Amino acid sequence: MNTLLYTDGYKVDHRRQYPNQTTLVYSNWTPRKSRIEGIDSVVFFGLQYFIKRYIIEDFEKNFFSQPKADVCKRYARRIDNYLGPNSVGIKHIEDLHDLGYIPMVFKALPEGVSVPIRVPMFTMYNTIPEFFWLTNYFETLLSTTVWMPCNSATIAKQYRQILDKYAAETSSVPEFVDWQGHDFSMRGMAGLEAALMSASGHLLSFTGSDTIPAIDFLETYYNADSDKELVGGSVAATEHSVMCMGTNSGEQETFERLITEVYPNGIVSIVSDTWDLWKVLTEYLPNLKEQVLARDGKVVIRPDSGDPVDIICGNPNGKSEAEKKGVIELLWDIFGGSTNAKGYKELDSHIGAIYGDSITLERARNMCERLKAKGYASTNVVLGVGSFTYQYNTRDTFGFAMKATYGEVAGEGREIFKDPITDDGTKKSAKGLIKIVLENGEYKMIDQATWEQEKEGELREVFRDGKLLIDEKLADIRARVRK
Repeated sequence: MNTLLYTDGYKVDHRRQYPNQTTLVYSNWTPRKSRIEGIDSVVFFGLQYFIKRYIIEDFEKNFFSQPKADVCKRYARRIDNYLGPNSVGIKHIEDLHDLGYIPMVFKALPEGVSVPIRVPMFTMYNTIPEFFWLTNYFETLLSTTVWMPCNSATIAKQYRQILDKYAAETSSVPEFVDWQGHDFSMRGMAGLEAALMSASGHLLSFTGSDTIPAIDFLETYYNADSDKELVGGSVAATEHSVMCMGTNSGEQETFERLITEVYPNGIVSIVSDTWDLWKVLTEYLPNLKEQVLARDGKVVIRPDSGDPVDIICGNPNGKSEAEKKGVIELLWDIFGGSTNAKGYKELDSHIGAIYGDSITLERARNMCERLKAKGYASTNVVLGVGSFTYQYNTRDTFGFAMKATYGEVAGEGREIFKDPITDDGTKKSAKGLIKIVLENGEYKMIDQATWEQEKEGELREVFRDGKLLIDEKLADIRARVRK
């Protein structure tokens, strides 16, 4: 498809709607509001992918390298069929094809930094006067590409902060947090690209992920090298079809076969609530205790049904003693472990637990808090973070918007802005050119800047006239997220 058709229909004729003699449109991308309590800054991530994938690769493949006559004929056919008789024209498309590159500048903060609400993450403007119409023409494609990786990177960082906090308080292995948040979201996301962008955001804060293609995504667009660094990883694990095929009456035998024959060493995660989780924990595992402890590795028990906090930590109102104790205490009763220097119990290294369904930030915090209250280290359990976390968000979660704040008409600059009288202030935009400064470790915006001021500050040119100027590495972005 012609890349210029990756847009909202109303965009195609904005070129003629701008004032005559418009020569420049300058816009920014900003998170305007947080709809998640306690989050007042957003991780910036995804622009480099957008530039490489669309502004460079896609335009080269589907526009510039195609015969001009074919490209323009297809474009005209689509717009004529779409709008009916119109005067959109084709010359501006021909002129762009003749130019051979996208005449834009992107200036951005470093990817991976946390940006306060209402502070722009990046700006963009055209470099050749006749292509002023391109700036906001890209709004749709840019928006649909960048908001999700920012959202997921931000939410993953919140998980990381929760898990780091409790590991510091209760665990002797705080480094295990790298694996404690494990991405299970791929199947629940809105298509493959969404899954890749979201999973890559998750991998800025963790190394555990079942989204294999996210590793290729980060190698392709963020210079990761899985031969030299741990981009993402997982362990052998069962699913319900495997357990069901072993039959209800043969469940203990399925466990035994898995831990002694199929995986006699290493880590194996076993779905344990296909029928009766409490029977697994009070009958089967005690019967298999010697086999578990004899392995060179860890058996991870995985329940996925019920209230995650109650299942892991115990439900005081449970119907049975097992329900009241919960998974971690029951595993301690069977396998024991040690009490660390901080005074909290850590399960024997041969056994562990993961919960992989309907995890939220609140549930993660509650689970850690209740384990702590019972005297257990938070790192006794891994959390499978899925689409219940990453898909239940929209562009409005952090109020992302791209807005024009400056333009030039007939050689004169115009500071423009939006401030609807009927709005609560969320949609009020900056005004004029923008400079971002770093004060006491926090980014702040200065608008109505001069061009001299705009050239200063923290925004760096990452792209100009068809060329990527800064090519970020995953390792550097991860370091900024975890700073």
